Amino acid sequence: MILKVCNQKNVENSPFWHGMNSLFNADFPTSLSNIAVVHQKMAQMCDLAIPRYIASASNYFVLATWLDGQAVDASQISDTMIAQLANHLVKSHGQTQLTWGPFDQADIPAQSWSKQLSKTIQQLAENQRTVVANSALTQALQQAEAMTVDEFVPIMPDLRWDQFLQKNNQLTALVDLDAFVIGPRELEFVLLEFILTQQQADLFKQHYQRYRPIPDLTEVRTCYRVLLFLMTVLGEKSLKNWLTVPAKF
Repeated sequence: MILKVCNQKNVENSPFWHGMNSLFNADFPTSLSNIAVVHQKMAQMCDLAIPRYIASASNYFVLATWLDGQAVDASQISDTMIAQLANHLVKSHGQTQLTWGPFDQADIPAQSWSKQLSKTIQQLAENQRTVVANSALTQALQQAEAMTVDEFVPIMPDLRWDQFLQKNNQLTALVDLDAFVIGPRELEFVLLEFILTQQQADLFKQHYQRYRPIPDLTEVRTCYRVLLFLMTVLGEKSLKNWLTVPAKF
């Protein structure tokens, strides 16, 4: 088994969880009491192994089964892993619904997305005035206010290679389920541009497009990039570097 204990102080000081709780009403870490739903639903829709839920307590811990495998090294990603990631997201993105929010109770109406997105960006930016240029923030808020989303899917706003396990250069398990929510798949695609090289993104597209079209990120990219930067999803400190990463989708 593996026991994950919640550090309340770290959560309180985390821009990521501030963003998650504001935008998705994720209610973390109180929501740990309901994380069994995430384990059960992901096990049903995912080809990768998911740790079996054993127990949890609100604001305190999660206990789940231990899965064999090695941590994925982002510098040693095989073509097979890229194909598996694409297939995994194809299945997740196939679970569409018209409302969004916490994974276990995503009942927020679609028309509320734009307003809540703008509010969250503004709140996060107020806490980090020294790192966000006014021009980037203005463009992000303009995109947020003009945004219309009519379909939502399960997404991981903290999607990274280290959330997975591998054996023999093949993904075998998805082990970190704390941040699953129901949201727009475009947000996950914007994050993918940071964790995939151009060659990997091209291969990903080949596999993903066999089943689903790649969403157009033109009118949402800056907005979601600023949001993810403010949430320190990958720990980047330079907004300039973050915004100038080449578009891959």
